[in-house]
Amino acid sequence: MAEHVDDALWDEFHRVVNMSARELEQWLATDVAQEDSEPDPQQRAAPRGRQVLDILRKRRVDLTAEDAETMRAVVAHVHEARRDDLEPVAGEAAWRRDLMRIGHDPLAPAPDERRA
Repeated sequence: MAEHVDDALWDEFHRVVNMSARELEQWLATDVAQEDSEPDPQQRAAPRGRQVLDILRKRRVDLTAEDAETMRAVVAHVHEARRDDLEPVAGEAAWRRDLMRIGHDPLAPAPDERRA
């Protein structure tokens, strides 16, 4: 229910998760793909990434306590890996993939730049 997710968490989650549900779904499918196979993204994608994708597809009133915990963990992970301003920054490929698995592309424009 909505009482699990306050305004601050809702806003910060959507600030740090800067990939849309469609972008994240495509990334998760690409990330697990092998040259000689066609894996089922539902089966092989990182569990946290699937949780973030599920959250992005829900209405706020439908979020659960588990969703809120995932949101807090994602926000904390991005803040540990990034500066608070979320300005675009390049890093090692593995670092970027790790963040993109939870819906954060460190090369995407900062939130204020996307609105301009």
